[in-house]
Amino acid sequence: MLSLNINDEVSSLKAVVLGTAESPGPTPMPEEAYDPKSLEHILAGTYPKEADMIAEMEAFAEVFRKYNVEVFRPEVIKDCNQIFSRDIAFVIGNKLIEANILPDREQEFQAILHVLDKIDEENILVPPAEVHVEGGDVMPWNEYIFIGTYTGEDYSEYITARTNKAAVDYISRQFPDKKIKSFELRKSNTNAKENALHLDCCFQPLGKGKAILHKNGFLVEEEYRWLVDFFGKENVFEITADEMYQMFSNVFSISPEVVVSERGFTRLNDWLREQGFTVEEIPYFEIGKQEGLLRCSTLPLVRE
Repeated sequence: MLSLNINDEVSSLKAVVLGTAESPGPTPMPEEAYDPKSLEHILAGTYPKEADMIAEMEAFAEVFRKYNVEVFRPEVIKDCNQIFSRDIAFVIGNKLIEANILPDREQEFQAILHVLDKIDEENILVPPAEVHVEGGDVMPWNEYIFIGTYTGEDYSEYITARTNKAAVDYISRQFPDKKIKSFELRKSNTNAKENALHLDCCFQPLGKGKAILHKNGFLVEEEYRWLVDFFGKENVFEITADEMYQMFSNVFSISPEVVVSERGFTRLNDWLREQGFTVEEIPYFEIGKQEGLLRCSTLPLVRE
């Protein structure tokens, strides 16, 4: 059995679900795009190819093996994009919460049943239908749980709005001993540089008290300021709109000292090394065309 344990984003990783790029199906039609960046590449004819994405995910898996992390993969569903396992579920403490995702992604959750079988049933939470939540918006951080949300009255008009007020309330009830801090995110169906699809698209806490932030991803400046104050301005790496678009904040920590990053993120990777991190650089550019990157591809189960 697996003893789930996730209380932050950086403690030493012991077990993880890494998505799969096998059999993602044909390039989607424009009207099937879930986000503006995918749409951009569909229209430009530059949407990523299966073989390239498989190679990138294998490079990620190789890093996990290097650090002795137990890696689970979803069962492959034919013609289904299963790269972003963070969207389908997430762990807080010893509980795994099934994400309420876009309805046509429900089968992705079924593909990790072989992992769920290793988890005590009472530790699996299934939120009610009115709770919309995806793992990219939820970050346990010690006594806090940070949640990205969108509570505008036009919520239903945004395919990019994935976590609602009901989710913030639900998580507050499930974890009464945690401080819940929610952040309103900027949403756009059409402009990828103005769209924070999830909280991890504009913010990521790191080890050593550091964090990556993009100011314009936040709708409310005071909420952005709160994070700057929380980490300390000198500990924050502020990314530009173009760097947010490239997913600079969507790196992944294997431990407080080790960060997996895209090899093209030169400015960030140089800074991380200056701060004393070990940076494991891998190619992940093709997967990034779908407005998701390293954190999005992982569902951490156990950190020590």
